[in-house]
Amino acid sequence: MTGFRTLLYKEVLRFWKVSFQTVGAPVLTALLYLMIFSHVLETHVQVHGVPYTAFLIPGLVMMSALQNAFANSSSSLIQSKVTGSVVFVLLPPISYIEFFLAYVAAAILRGLLVGTGVLLLTMVFAVPALVAPMWAVVFIVLGGAIMGALGMVAGIWADKFDQLAGFQNFLIMPLTMLSGVFYSIHSLPDFWQQVSRFNPVFYMIDGFRFGFFGVSDVPPEVSLAVVATSFLLVSAATLVLLRSGYKLRS
Repeated sequence: MTGFRTLLYKEVLRFWKVSFQTVGAPVLTALLYLMIFSHVLETHVQVHGVPYTAFLIPGLVMMSALQNAFANSSSSLIQSKVTGSVVFVLLPPISYIEFFLAYVAAAILRGLLVGTGVLLLTMVFAVPALVAPMWAVVFIVLGGAIMGALGMVAGIWADKFDQLAGFQNFLIMPLTMLSGVFYSIHSLPDFWQQVSRFNPVFYMIDGFRFGFFGVSDVPPEVSLAVVATSFLLVSAATLVLLRSGYKLRS
């Protein structure tokens, strides 16, 4: 696993060297979301008996972690392809499984760092309970792994930065923003509740929030099954692309 460790170190160092942008900026964005939404809705909304600001914090933590996990692997691959430096990763005897594990692990780590930063800063406004911490850990790690793998798919598929931006703006952003971060799906009309249930990110957010409050829109076991299945499917697709060398070796 020497190749895995080396590639993981390279990927972690890549985002940590510019941590002001890759970690600090997303934390600030989430903090601004919280300040605006909590100021407007705190006295008007409670969800599952939880004050709105406290309800909002886990959603913002998870949304930030997911978006940055995707951004880490996708931006790394597209930069390597555009600059031609991807050849230095492909030439060493690193198996496609090590390649996959290193990029996904780095994506999870960046997501966890951003999520932890968001949680620590937003606790100034409200301190959410943490009644089932293992549920929260499982969902944020699995969610980061899914987005890291999906970021690899996007980075492999895209040939230009604008293609990657389209993938992020028209797929990742709607999936994360319309996943129950700012609301409970039970507040939606029946039709949109059913639509939300086809969004796998909804189950990541809902399961993660269960770890804080012990309440959720769907049973956490259902959310875990959906998230685990999504991880297996996305990982399988990513490994197939890596093994074939699609747009990397050919």
